[in-house]
Amino acid sequence: MEVINTEGMKTIAASLVLALLVGWAWRVLNWVWLRPRNMEKCLRKQGLHGNSYRFLFGDSKENSKMVKNARSKPITLSDDVVARASPFIYHTVQKYGKNSFIWFGPTPRLLVTDPELMKEVLTKNYRFKKLKQNPIVRMFSYGLGSIEGDQWAQHRKLLTPAFHLHKLKLMLPVMHNSCTEMVRKWEKMVEKNGWCEFDVVPHLHTLTSDVISRTAFGSSYKEGSKVFEIQRQQIQLVMKALQSVYIPGWRFLPTKSNKRMKELNLIIQSSLKDIIDKKTKAMQAGESSSDDLLGVLLESISNEQLQSGSRNAGMSLDDVIGECKLFYFAGQDTTSNVLVWALILLSHHSDWQTRAREEVTRVLGSHGTPDFDNLSHLKVVTMILHEVLRLYPPGDILIRKVHEETTLGALTLPPGAEVCLPILLLNYDKDVWGEDAKEFNPERFAGGVSNATKTNQAAYLPFGWGPRICIGQNFALLEAKLALATILQHFSFELSASYTHAPTTVITLQPQHGAYLIVHKL
Repeated sequence: MEVINTEGMKTIAASLVLALLVGWAWRVLNWVWLRPRNMEKCLRKQGLHGNSYRFLFGDSKENSKMVKNARSKPITLSDDVVARASPFIYHTVQKYGKNSFIWFGPTPRLLVTDPELMKEVLTKNYRFKKLKQNPIVRMFSYGLGSIEGDQWAQHRKLLTPAFHLHKLKLMLPVMHNSCTEMVRKWEKMVEKNGWCEFDVVPHLHTLTSDVISRTAFGSSYKEGSKVFEIQRQQIQLVMKALQSVYIPGWRFLPTKSNKRMKELNLIIQSSLKDIIDKKTKAMQAGESSSDDLLGVLLESISNEQLQSGSRNAGMSLDDVIGECKLFYFAGQDTTSNVLVWALILLSHHSDWQTRAREEVTRVLGSHGTPDFDNLSHLKVVTMILHEVLRLYPPGDILIRKVHEETTLGALTLPPGAEVCLPILLLNYDKDVWGEDAKEFNPERFAGGVSNATKTNQAAYLPFGWGPRICIGQNFALLEAKLALATILQHFSFELSASYTHAPTTVITLQPQHGAYLIVHKL
């Protein structure tokens, strides 16, 4: 009897294992083949075009090949930026038209190029949701930009006070100190000959890193700067990982890259925890203000806990650490790239450089200290920054996903489909911006952002749109305006003969080979 029971148990166990294996195999088959083919049929029936689905990789291999080829060849300032920075999307639209789709692994991505549909996607964030963040990406950037639902609403509520106008005004002197320090370094470099040729990229990265460190962490900015330098190393490793199809569980394998990313993440986590603990104790003892971003956030959390009567309200320590990481990534990389492209374009268009400098001199004086009110009178500088953000937006695409059957205009999207908003492609669309869409023409923004397009469509989306529009856009524009005005007060600049124009996307749109300029002291 015991033998029979034992044999029976073995049979049951074997059957369960077989059922699990069959179930797992079916899910894998559905993921890599059946579901993609059904979704493709659905899209094609609605008049959409694209490559046929290729097992597991979709268009990933062709995309990687095009990116590698594009990066091997520089372009001129008058060439098409989209073809180099987003080559696969560019060629897909050229081949199949604007009503097309691409494959990201086994998932189809609908290319949405109509401004009104793009705004619909960004406005209806309850239907078109952010992608579930790749666990690798979470290591260096996890916060308001990637969370959803009630958690997002809570974080947004707690972070909003940090970006109120009166808080930005308080941060302006700190920003100006950082700008002044960079100017002094440049003055020493040009002191001997009155001019100097150098790559401005690392200088502007240091500037914006210093600004975000000071405004985020106050007196702990030096510790913050060290954390951000480590995060920069982490970003390089993450970018390499993102160039291949994500395979669940791959990050747990003990590869050299995975181990290094984990080491860096542990260092960052520990360092930020120490900064937060120190800031919390100092604020509780009345020894530190809440004028910096971290201080405002901690004060918001404290107020939330008092109102709710629960110490668990607001954010957890891990949440605060995630937002601190995002402070740096969003605040440093974005603004530094806007400034880099602004200096490149003004070097090439010396008439606009002269016009901007004349305005700065008239409003601020040749060495005057900017304040919030006189910066708001820099209309030409503002027009220039808007045009820079149009031609070289920090994020060249936005991705959203639908989790249930969803309509978009006349289209019906199947569950699991993704929507790709090619911001860069839109910004160079002649149907939207006119025949001079590829040209640097800040004058188009003379009547404001809403009147800048040929069709009067609101198609200017460098900071997104709708409920999830970038919370730090005013911070970024204020910093960029201040930095550019300060540089124009002290220097003129032109492109070096060694400058190579090579816009490329490494999370944000940036010059692949740096930005070598000849800088003259005024």
